[in-house]
Amino acid sequence: MTARTCDIEKAAEVLRAGGLVALPTETVYGLGANAEDPAAVARIFEVKGRPPSHPLIVHIGGAEQLDEWVQDVPATARLLAEHFWPGPLTLVLRRGPRVPLEATGGLETVAVRVPDHPVALALLSAFGGGVTAPSANRFGSVSPTTADHVRAELGDGVDFVLDGGSCEVGVESTIVDVTGDVPSVLRPGGVTREDLEAVLGWPLAVPSTSRVRVPGQHPSHYAPRARVVLVESEKVVAEAESAQELGHRVGVFLPSAFAGTPVKAHAVVTVPDSLAAYARGLYGFLRELDWQGCDLIVATLPVEEGLGLAIANRLRRAAGPRSTV
Repeated sequence: MTARTCDIEKAAEVLRAGGLVALPTETVYGLGANAEDPAAVARIFEVKGRPPSHPLIVHIGGAEQLDEWVQDVPATARLLAEHFWPGPLTLVLRRGPRVPLEATGGLETVAVRVPDHPVALALLSAFGGGVTAPSANRFGSVSPTTADHVRAELGDGVDFVLDGGSCEVGVESTIVDVTGDVPSVLRPGGVTREDLEAVLGWPLAVPSTSRVRVPGQHPSHYAPRARVVLVESEKVVAEAESAQELGHRVGVFLPSAFAGTPVKAHAVVTVPDSLAAYARGLYGFLRELDWQGCDLIVATLPVEEGLGLAIANRLRRAAGPRSTV
């Protein structure tokens, strides 16, 4: 779906006035604000319930704009931008003076990317500036991949919703820190580690922790209302049926190898064979099981290669410890 030109112009006007716009990208829907307006950026944190120390990603209209927003761009960053922008790759670089500290969580680094979605690019062109845009949902919950997800979760907290259809990739961008001597993957996502390594010509580390704060590092993130339990694939059916017998309303992510296996559970989602299809549908599956009233979701991790690395990352954080405060 392509948003009408009048909708894009309206969204640009909302951004100029300090408002918030939900916009589609190839990964997930973002909650956008004028990246140079500290008050508008602060509204993002308020609407999402996001801690102000958690940095945001600045979306720009093209790689040629990079030097307007950051400084000290290494050759490695330009190489990655040349190969993967527009696309689901975010680069962490030193903050330029146009980026307020409110957008970086107080850090002197900033995360930047060029989205690969015609509506997002049209909005960035019409607006003529950068847009900070974390996922358009409450902090820590399942990311939205349709405009309806945004409306259902944020309601009147968003001034304007640009509907660009369902997101093609379905999981957030890969975040690569290029501020040091050796790049590292801080969050796996829509660009695979293997693709990055093929361009760079050397292996990339994917550390579990990093010195640089970036989006998506909270122990509990991408989480549905239902509690998520991860088990080995051959134990999924037994674990689900045991929990159902104990009185839980169980949702199951059934591995494709067990497709057609009868499962005594409240709801069952058969995981696609294709990792791309799994990534595209992941957040929708989690939301569907919530909507069906499940209080427990049993799943297993995919092989952590290609997009499987990003899917596993999201499932681990969905199953992470939740604050009781």
